[in-house]
Amino acid sequence: MIRVFLVEDHEVVRRGVAQVISADPELEVVGESASVRGTLDRVAVTAPNVVVLDVRLPDGNGIDLCRSILSAHNDIRCLILTAYDDDASSMAAVLAGASGYVLKDVQGRHLLDKIHRVAQGESLVTEDLARRVHLSITSPHGEPNPVVSLTRRESQVLELITEGLTNKQIGSRLNLAEKTVKNYVSALLTKLGMQRRTQIAAYGATAKGNVTKN
Repeated sequence: MIRVFLVEDHEVVRRGVAQVISADPELEVVGESASVRGTLDRVAVTAPNVVVLDVRLPDGNGIDLCRSILSAHNDIRCLILTAYDDDASSMAAVLAGASGYVLKDVQGRHLLDKIHRVAQGESLVTEDLARRVHLSITSPHGEPNPVVSLTRRESQVLELITEGLTNKQIGSRLNLAEKTVKNYVSALLTKLGMQRRTQIAAYGATAKGNVTKN
């Protein structure tokens, strides 16, 4: 059984989505929320496999919430629900680590298909979108970086950042002090010519071919 948590502030929309999901015998709605506040705690308690969240919420946005959920739970997958089919929404979803995004006017069977695929670990990010995200974060002018050479440990840290792990979690996984992990993250930012951790995550998810290991 695939466990699904819904985050949508419009009650009618939320009930409609919940009804569609509940009609699938392999899916179960284990929780609902109408805002950012309290959602992280409820997600932790209900332990869903997939969180479907709206982009716009009354006290924040689903993009930042998605990032927080993935940072705290690397085994959960997020699917962004949006009313707008534009680059800003889709690219923001990718940068937050979401497995994909779906329009609110999608047919029920297509929504169910996407939830199933995301739950199985599949990314719904198209190659074209991945390329555009990569180009948008690799340099101020949108030009791709040359091939980047990383040490074995830097490559491991990059991979775990891409999975959504925090520095503390990475340290535990690699048996390193949290301060040491921070130093590796700083080194990655410098080598990749980036300023933010989310850029590293997006790079790791969409541009593996540009990295060579020493």
